[in-house]
Amino acid sequence: MRKKLLLAGLFCGILGFVSCSSDDDSNGNPGSAKLELFTSSNTSGTITYTDLLASMPMAKTFTVGSLDADGIYYNNTRDEVIIASRTNNRLEVYGNFRNALSSSATSLTMTASSTTGDFTNAREIAVVGDRVVVVQDQAEINGNTNKLLVYQRTTSGFTLEKTFTVGFKLWGITVSNGNLYAVVDLSSDIAVFNSFFSKPNGTLVADKRVSIEGLTRTHGIAYSEQDNVMVLTDVGLAASATDGGIVVIENFNSVFSSTASGGSIALSKQKRIYGPNSLLGNPVDVSYDEQTNKIYVAERLNGGGQVLSFAYPTSAQSDAMPLTARLEPGVTGIYLRRE
Repeated sequence: MRKKLLLAGLFCGILGFVSCSSDDDSNGNPGSAKLELFTSSNTSGTITYTDLLASMPMAKTFTVGSLDADGIYYNNTRDEVIIASRTNNRLEVYGNFRNALSSSATSLTMTASSTTGDFTNAREIAVVGDRVVVVQDQAEINGNTNKLLVYQRTTSGFTLEKTFTVGFKLWGITVSNGNLYAVVDLSSDIAVFNSFFSKPNGTLVADKRVSIEGLTRTHGIAYSEQDNVMVLTDVGLAASATDGGIVVIENFNSVFSSTASGGSIALSKQKRIYGPNSLLGNPVDVSYDEQTNKIYVAERLNGGGQVLSFAYPTSAQSDAMPLTARLEPGVTGIYLRRE
């Protein structure tokens, strides 16, 4: 599940909470602090917005033109929400968001899109400046081809700059200092593509791939440059509602650099949240809030979808209960912006 690509998270509702990711466009009103959560769903045809600094934060729901969306971002400069539509197989832009938010609107109007059919079965987006990276996950409809596509946001829509074919199944991505870290789905691995935006079109080979000891199947990924912390989620077995988890790797740059390609990051280098009390079954996206050091998760299986928040783990492993939990049908993507 976001982005100078420091996915972060936070949420609060009556039963509730929120999830987040940090943003590199801070062009709001001077002195006006903001902490805002955006989420997408793959079942409801809606996105949600929550002002987390409100006295009683409540999610506001807007209908969009895609029943199934995975990946969401808010551009403050353009005042627009971008989603990856799995229904229409394109990027979709919903502009004039603040006007909709301040009115009684319950739906958003699409104002731009990418060309339909550049990708199918999207799983995540990452935004760096005016570039949007889209993950295509392998499926029968796309000939079981995994891709990373790079778009440039233009005044009228999107220009497809590059298309990369990747030799492993993809899910979450995050970008730091021009390097793209990708989840290797169906495994315990993560991979990095250094100087990603300068790579030539075509087949993309990872510069390094490492395993995470004790992790079954990676999905969500969030990296904080500020704290040098990598947060990963483990969905375990897809049908199990109790075997999911969160893995935190501190001092990540050093740990990753000192691990040989094909090697493993040991349990001794991790802090973990696993167990039935956590409500983690299929955590598909994750966010990390650098100011509070809380972790926010889009849990897709339990309750048909929940947003969960957790205190930062301080031990090697614990079955920590969520600090907050909010039902959100089909929740798949989480984006938090701070200002």
